[in-house]
Amino acid sequence: MLDTPNRAAIEAPSLTDSGVAAGKVTPRPDLLTVADAKAMSLVEMTELFKDHINPGQLHFMKLLGFHKVKIETASGMYYTDQNGRKILDFFGGFGSLAFGHNHPRIISARKQFQDEDRHEIAIAFMSQYASALAKNLAAIAPGDLDMVFLGSSGSEAMEAAIKVAERAAGPKRPKIVYAQNSFHGKTKGVLSLTDSELYRGQFQLTGNTVKVPFGDIDAIRAAFEADPEIGVIVLETIQGGGGIVEAPVEFWQELRALCDKHGVLWIADEVQCGMGRSGHFFAFEKAGVVPDVTALAKSLGAGKCAMAAMIATRDVYMKAYGTPKTAMIHAQATFGGIGEACVTAIEGLNVMYDEDLIGNAAQVGAYLINRLNELKAKYPQIIKDVRGSGFMVGLEFQDFSQTLPALLRPMVALLDDKLKGSLSGFVGAELLRDHNVLVAFTEYNRNVIRLEPPLICGPEHVDEFIAALDAVLARGIVRIVRDFIGSQTKK
Repeated sequence: MLDTPNRAAIEAPSLTDSGVAAGKVTPRPDLLTVADAKAMSLVEMTELFKDHINPGQLHFMKLLGFHKVKIETASGMYYTDQNGRKILDFFGGFGSLAFGHNHPRIISARKQFQDEDRHEIAIAFMSQYASALAKNLAAIAPGDLDMVFLGSSGSEAMEAAIKVAERAAGPKRPKIVYAQNSFHGKTKGVLSLTDSELYRGQFQLTGNTVKVPFGDIDAIRAAFEADPEIGVIVLETIQGGGGIVEAPVEFWQELRALCDKHGVLWIADEVQCGMGRSGHFFAFEKAGVVPDVTALAKSLGAGKCAMAAMIATRDVYMKAYGTPKTAMIHAQATFGGIGEACVTAIEGLNVMYDEDLIGNAAQVGAYLINRLNELKAKYPQIIKDVRGSGFMVGLEFQDFSQTLPALLRPMVALLDDKLKGSLSGFVGAELLRDHNVLVAFTEYNRNVIRLEPPLICGPEHVDEFIAALDAVLARGIVRIVRDFIGSQTKK
């Protein structure tokens, strides 16, 4: 018999002492309920936003008066706030509300999905809903764009687009061309292609990029000819954050020919300008050309869920992921193709064509631009430019000095750069406060108000918006500034 060292006896825990056996439960934190959230006051909302979400952002919300609004309901073209005030939505969630708020057909499709206890997550199996959505997107997309990756956000779709194109281009051509004033997302990969020092925030980004001016075909040609390692070019078809900036039809046609000549893959970022917003389902369709890869998001979720898609040509996709060995390199993530989100998108696409929202965007969007040009003629010292397509419209104001009497302009012009965005902010704040109209702004050219109303917008909504804007501009710059300053002194 072997000698064993003396060891302290270890007593097995009694089952009667365990939490389960003794009927104990996990301590419950102080959680708010759904009912608590619905009943929350503005003061409570503000405190929780400041304590747990983004205290710095609250500063800008206060400047614009957004912190005084608690949205209770939303329907069609309007929000309704805590006071029963209806707010006309010309912001449109940066293009995410093509169908307006709570479209009845989309609500019905989602409710039926829930009532029938259909599967939401079934990662081990193929999804009939993801398959149907992919088929619909392939049917809508022109040319050979027929391989679909489903995700949840524009950034995720663009990450997928960059990765599929980079793999298809091959390791000998790793460089990617992007444009000045571009915005492709804030996740780490596409942040390298987003031309913003603010968003880049001193993060360590990839170095395989080449920047060119947006819409400059000569600069792109020179880059392609000078660097044989360039394999991909990524461009927003309409720059949203850049101030609603378009390139002419000829640019896209020359770009397609140039990419074909040099074997460069073209990614068209349609996250914001796609889904019918430009008066075409894809904005690049206006030029009659087809990219190698594109991306959608925002309104693909029909205003009720987060949904995004990358669509590539079969040739590009198969080069990247076409074998069993490579198929799982960038397969869909956990929530890519989730059931109810796919059903929402499927119904949204059907609504878009059944109600001809694309045609409405083209026709009523042209009416909006015409009405804005009338105001430009009426207030030339205030409005510098009106541009855009469909319901993706930019209203650019003059630099602040140009809105003032001639004697004051030289002195104030020295401050124009620091004052950029002030006039658009003043006008946007007064539209909301005094006329119940919500508009958006742009990241790079801060003098631009961004107008992206839902595609259900009618001429009567345009007239309502134009009347409100006219009333604000008629006050004149001095009163606009005075009224804004006065609003900041009130609680």
